[in-house]
Amino acid sequence: MSSTPKKGQPVSTAEGFVLGGIAACVAVTFSNPAEVAKTRLQLQGELAKDGGKKVYRNVLDVFVKTWKHEGVRGIQRGLGPAYCYQILLNGSRLGFYEPIRHTINRFVGLKPTDQMPVTSVISGAASGAVGAVLGNPLFMIKARIQAYSPALPVGAQHNYKNYFDALRTIFGQQGWRGLVRGVDAAVLRTSMGSSVQLPTYNWTKNLLVSHGISAPDSIWTYLASSSVSGTCVLIMMQPADTTLTRMYNQPTRVLPNGKHVGVLYKNPIDCLWKTAKAEGVLGWYKGSTAHFLRIAPHTIITLTANDMIINLYKRVRDGDEDS
Repeated sequence: MSSTPKKGQPVSTAEGFVLGGIAACVAVTFSNPAEVAKTRLQLQGELAKDGGKKVYRNVLDVFVKTWKHEGVRGIQRGLGPAYCYQILLNGSRLGFYEPIRHTINRFVGLKPTDQMPVTSVISGAASGAVGAVLGNPLFMIKARIQAYSPALPVGAQHNYKNYFDALRTIFGQQGWRGLVRGVDAAVLRTSMGSSVQLPTYNWTKNLLVSHGISAPDSIWTYLASSSVSGTCVLIMMQPADTTLTRMYNQPTRVLPNGKHVGVLYKNPIDCLWKTAKAEGVLGWYKGSTAHFLRIAPHTIITLTANDMIINLYKRVRDGDEDS
């Protein structure tokens, strides 16, 4: 039996994983500088009731000072692990979303292609959780590298030569437990964002197409849909994102039994509580402007590029002459 896919056949889960990862890598190249700024603003004044010493005034100040003292290397800190993380996270999120949604739809007696809010949200959260678990070590390393500054440090400082050195150092000191540190916060953050990212993207796209506002394969449809999606993601995941950054970056101490534990926070809920107690609820939203500058273009580019890459791949795979 021939394994050649039929013309017009949807991409497989494996193909979706790879194509989604490529789309996310394109996006993170542009969004990484805002991620650096967001990380440093989230750590600034950590647990300080008076706000602490302000190294950076705002997101623009982070860009200017980082460029001045660290150059392009500082602006793009953590880009290497960010690429690897995006392949694992968004490859999972974009590649597994549809298969999970189809499976859940069948389980509850719906057609696989039915767009139901509940099953869409559950599928988005589940696919995001898978990606968060797979990519957790790389996200932690990325956050620590982005937080490090030889000139204007904020928060705990972890000076790694590169992300291979970070993996080796963390594993050598803490074993596998060190590499999965903060995974509970990562699952919370990513599940919250993923629960709305693809459902709102698909809902907006279907709305635009069904009302004849734009064509299904129009770049304007992709851009409008991903813009709505990016805004929803930001609203949902900001507090969890701040929590994750702080959980990842906190210093650790060794207990008598040899176990490494965080010095500042026990778990994500403890981090949220202590942050609100010391800095007020607005402490959860530190770096929100930088987060918007990261998440909005990142979501727009990822989802737009994903649709474009999938369409191009299908044309090449199916041998269309127009490709």
